[in-house]
Amino acid sequence: MSQFARYPSLQDRAVLITGGATGIGADLVKAFVEQGAKVGFLDIAAAQGQALAAELAVGARHAPQFEAADITDIPALQAAIAALRARTGPILALLNNAANDKRHLAETTTVEQWDAGIAVNLRHQFFAAQAVLPDMKAAGIGSIINFGSVSWKLRHGNMPAYTSSKAGVQGLTRGLARDFGVYGIRVNTLVPGWVMTEKQLRLWVTPETADEIKRSQCIGEPVQPIDIARMALFLAADDSRMCSAQDFIVDGGWV
Repeated sequence: MSQFARYPSLQDRAVLITGGATGIGADLVKAFVEQGAKVGFLDIAAAQGQALAAELAVGARHAPQFEAADITDIPALQAAIAALRARTGPILALLNNAANDKRHLAETTTVEQWDAGIAVNLRHQFFAAQAVLPDMKAAGIGSIINFGSVSWKLRHGNMPAYTSSKAGVQGLTRGLARDFGVYGIRVNTLVPGWVMTEKQLRLWVTPETADEIKRSQCIGEPVQPIDIARMALFLAADDSRMCSAQDFIVDGGWV
């Protein structure tokens, strides 16, 4: 049976996770709670977030704290971060996980749909980073993990706002890494492949696409949410202290 790393530097560290109620986010919350971190997470899915927080509180060193918030509403996002900080203490690791890979055709995309896609997949990552910057500056340490995607690298179509946003995330990471590095803050992009979340399996994964994944990846096994979480643990921990402005791809060797 495989054994996985524990990171002493994450114990008692305040960690903020966006989009933490379901999918990859839920595995992120669980993984950091298991490390003994003080986890605060937010999501628009209030019922799922509250249920997850209650489930993981049992036996945890620190019960995870949840706030319901719409990340596309920047004042609401900022208020939720402030509320979580009040319960967890200064935030020293940020995981900008929230996103929505809604499919849409280029021919019929409206201005409103485009702006909504950018808001849910890119804009909030900057403002969440801005919100935690004072905590990290004061501590002289911090890790910001922006979440990208291999989709644009693979030239996936039918979701131009999503792929444009995810390409933009990597530019955001490199710029913030330079700006924030003088304060001892690291900024990296975690780039998942096609991860087998419940949503992906329900909406997009077919026998044909599952076969494409198996043929395209160097490792034929499906990428699971916990695989993303394990990379996130490393990037948030002090073990990766000299890693910044980089892309960390977890896709089974596809791109």
